[in-house]
Amino acid sequence: MIDGVDLDRLTAWMDGEHLGSGPLTDVGLLAGGTQNILLQFRRAGELYVLRRPPVNKRDNSDETMRREARVLAAIADSDVPHASLIAACPDIEVIGAAFYLMESVDGINPTVELPALLRDDSSKRFEFGLAMADGAASIGAVDHVAAGLSDLGRPDGYLERQVERWRRQLDSYSSIENYAGPDIPHVQAVADWLDANRPAAFEPGLIHGDYHLANVMCAYDHPALAAIIDWELTTIGDPLIDLGWLLATWPDAGDPAGGAVTPVQPWDGFPGRGDLIDRYGERSDRDLAAIDWYEVLACYKLGIILEGSHARADAGLAPREIGDRLHASTVSLFERAARRIRQA
Repeated sequence: MIDGVDLDRLTAWMDGEHLGSGPLTDVGLLAGGTQNILLQFRRAGELYVLRRPPVNKRDNSDETMRREARVLAAIADSDVPHASLIAACPDIEVIGAAFYLMESVDGINPTVELPALLRDDSSKRFEFGLAMADGAASIGAVDHVAAGLSDLGRPDGYLERQVERWRRQLDSYSSIENYAGPDIPHVQAVADWLDANRPAAFEPGLIHGDYHLANVMCAYDHPALAAIIDWELTTIGDPLIDLGWLLATWPDAGDPAGGAVTPVQPWDGFPGRGDLIDRYGERSDRDLAAIDWYEVLACYKLGIILEGSHARADAGLAPREIGDRLHASTVSLFERAARRIRQA
């Protein structure tokens, strides 16, 4: 048993799926961007990565794994860079949780370390930054109906639901013991602006839901995405959410830490906000006239999500250091939202 994965039961399941033969070797945990477990191993010379929920699952953890596997299967023939799905097990009886197997990605997360190609050449860093915009555009270009994903989300009223849904999330933290309350600037002003300036219409499409530098792998040998990872918030809605999320977490002069994402070093040479928007516009025919709104919404939503860890830290349910750091990110995101509103 390794972190919630019974290797004997996994081996038996793989036998039934005709996925190699013999023992599992070179078994080891991979670091991930979330609490979900990533286990890498070899069988019959082939390299596999298993993804499953944390040992202490959340209520929707198994369904999240099933959704992720479904989306990876659906985008197999698309232009979206991703780790190819090998097989999925929706049944929790095998290892105690739904899980799936995917191919190992030959790349590295840029918030951990830049590959030498990017680290040593600022022009390559610029190209890689533009590739981030390309990745967002490629997700939005997926024909979700043809891919069999039309029932993955509820696009009707999607934008109208956002502000109230996340305000309820923030209000729910008041039930957490010892939480002092949301000491966050501009919450109501940002919510009011979002409601008053909401785009009237959009073309539904696939959304990653958490698209930023910490959720991609960059290739070693050229300035491109090797894969977009961590699809747990994927749904059908307005794909410009992904571009807004990228902008909200992208370092700029007023907020060099990027609001919520670990800074990439070195940063000089990476494209600016306008470059990302222009590049997305070259790769997509979606209307970008209201892109400020999507960035502000991303600041609002992500800031509220991160505040949940601060509330749990007040209750002793999360490390104090992490709670304080994420609260600072929340404040930074709302400051960025207010700044973008003033500039709009």
